Amino acid sequence: MSWDRIRGHDAVRHQFESAFAAGRLGQAYLFVGPHGVGKKLFSGELAKALLCESATGLAACGQCVACKLCDAGTHPDFHTFGKPDDKQVITVDVIDEKVHPFLFLKSSRGTSKVCVLDDGDVFHEDAANKFLKTLEEPPAGCLLIILATSIESQLSTILSRCQIVRFKPLPADDVLAILAANGVTDPAHADRLTRLAAGSPGLALELADPAVWAFRESLLSAVSDPKVRATALIETWVRFIEEAGKEAPLKRRRASQTLKFAVDFVRRATRLAVGSNADGLSGTDKARAQALAGKFGADGLIALAEALDRADDRIGANVPVPIVVETVADRFARPQAV
Repeated sequence: MSWDRIRGHDAVRHQFESAFAAGRLGQAYLFVGPHGVGKKLFSGELAKALLCESATGLAACGQCVACKLCDAGTHPDFHTFGKPDDKQVITVDVIDEKVHPFLFLKSSRGTSKVCVLDDGDVFHEDAANKFLKTLEEPPAGCLLIILATSIESQLSTILSRCQIVRFKPLPADDVLAILAANGVTDPAHADRLTRLAAGSPGLALELADPAVWAFRESLLSAVSDPKVRATALIETWVRFIEEAGKEAPLKRRRASQTLKFAVDFVRRATRLAVGSNADGLSGTDKARAQALAGKFGADGLIALAEALDRADDRIGANVPVPIVVETVADRFARPQAV
């Protein structure tokens, strides 16, 4: 049934259902929320409901040709665009050569079109300016959706022309259910992934990748060693990040994932250092955390966690990944410098 695969966003769905029933559905929306919480999935279900040939209200039938085309990603009136693989931003070319030609062509199967613009945090100002008139007056029957993670990263000209819809992190039960549906059935492992993902099932599934989890084991072993071998750690860490793919966004994503392992580990070691429980740690991880606590002490671990958070921010700010990794490795190798 339509909307069954959307978890944790009932309030947003009801918002759209009410607007649709009242004939007040907007033409331009900005979906804002953390990576992996379901913004893109929701936009796809919304598009399917609007393009469905046998919809009941704002609920797609799931059986008609239009629904099947949407599910297959081949509906001619529904497209998602984003920044080019070799660029860090949405460029003018994306707007001129992809978005506008799609929007201004007549609908192929009906009277509606849905255009989703991913990577809304990285609009080049020239591209945004090129898109403004379209945002103000979209072609009849067109729905525009921009996906972003932050209000602060948006140009004021974009914000003023879109209705803002906020997507919150999902409750732990929903993340656990999504993990189970995707084959992560070990309760302890699912609990660890859910904690690390902080309400993002997309991130939880990324972290569940066996290769990523295996790297976590080698990373925690290396940073908890009494004598951290910084050079070897840097080489291993950078090589694993490079293996994520050729595109810079994939490498930055993996760098951020692995930093989350380190941050979580340091924070749990901090709890042990101040005499609190560190629930969720296996016997091996607890021994590693105790070793780290003994080396840094509570104050040192608090400073280390703050440094790791700053490192993650630097990844998001496009600082070269090897530089960030070198800084982090040096922090673990030299407790007195933290």
